Amino acid sequence: MSWKIDAERGVLLGARQIASPNCDARPDGALIRLLVIHGISLPPGQFGGDEIERLFTNRLDPDAHPYFQDIVQLRVSSHLLICRTGEVVQFVPFQKRAWHAGESCYYDQSCCNDFSIGIELEGADDIPYTDIQYDVLGQLIPLLREAYPAIGATDIVGHCHIAPGRKTDPGPIFEWARLGLALPGEHRA
Repeated sequence: MSWKIDAERGVLLGARQIASPNCDARPDGALIRLLVIHGISLPPGQFGGDEIERLFTNRLDPDAHPYFQDIVQLRVSSHLLICRTGEVVQFVPFQKRAWHAGESCYYDQSCCNDFSIGIELEGADDIPYTDIQYDVLGQLIPLLREAYPAIGATDIVGHCHIAPGRKTDPGPIFEWARLGLALPGEHRA
C-alpha cells in the first residue's frame, strides 16, 4: 500500500475512515511530538470482529459479551488502528486530540493526549503481532515523523511507558527492534 498523509486535513490517505466522536481540539499551541503504540482486542484475546470500531464509536453492545458490560461506558478512541490483516482504520484526524492515553506522563509533561498520536494494534500483550502489522507500522512511522517533525527518533513509546502500573500494552512480546527502535524506557516526571 502506498500511504500518504494529507497534513491539511490530518488524514492518512489509503486508510478506511470511521469518525469517532471521542476526540476534541488539542490545546492551543500543542505540538504533536509523540507516537504512542497500543494493543487492543475485544473481547480480550479475540480478533477479527468489529468490536474495536464499535468501542471507538460508542456503539458497543454490552450484551454481546460479559466483558463489554465493564467497558461500554468508556469514551475512548485512537487516531489509527492497524488490524491483524494490515488494514488501517483512521478514527480521528491527526490535528485533533484522540482519547487514547488517559492519565499519562512523558518526561515532565502529563496529559499525553494533548501532544501525541495514538496507534492501536489489534492484538494482546501475550500473543505475537502479525508480520503485516509490523510492516504497516514500519511504513507509517516515517510518514508521521515527516508530517510532524517534532516527533524525534526516540519519541515512539508504548502505552505501558507513559502509564506504567496502569497499562501494559503493547506488551512484552512487542518487537521494538523489528522496527529499528530501541526499547523505550519509562518516560515519567
